Amino acid sequence: MVSFVASLVVTAMCLGVYHWYESKAPLNKKMTWGEAMVAGTFVFFIFFWVYGVVPHFWLEWADKDLNWRGDKFVHGPFEIVKPIEQGGNFPFTMNYLHIRDIIAVVIYNIILGANIWYWGHWQSREARAVEAEKTQEAPSEFGRPLVREGVR
Repeated sequence: MVSFVASLVVTAMCLGVYHWYESKAPLNKKMTWGEAMVAGTFVFFIFFWVYGVVPHFWLEWADKDLNWRGDKFVHGPFEIVKPIEQGGNFPFTMNYLHIRDIIAVVIYNIILGANIWYWGHWQSREARAVEAEKTQEAPSEFGRPLVREGVR
């Protein structure tokens, strides 16, 4: 459990670094060659971590610490998923390996969805810069923003 939770903490720290850099860099700034190499290496590390290490630690935790094996069957609360062959109404047999693998697939799907969102978020930086310029108040003749009378 410690390794799985630690892998999630490292993932959160990596995403925190992304959000920190994204908030500090100007929206319309182009990356230099060196920045692009560092960013590419960082993204490669994040992909390695979230697609390889996090699911591996989940599977390892489920196998070793939780002891989810193929001979342990899932019957659920009130035996709602008890299979027909064991006297229940569920059409197929579910064991803890199936649940373990379903959770691994859910982890991969969450990561893939976040991956797509982060791609779109980064690629729309220029559009957000244009939108920020449009919403900025027009300066007066003296270079200061216009202020309505009586409003501070």
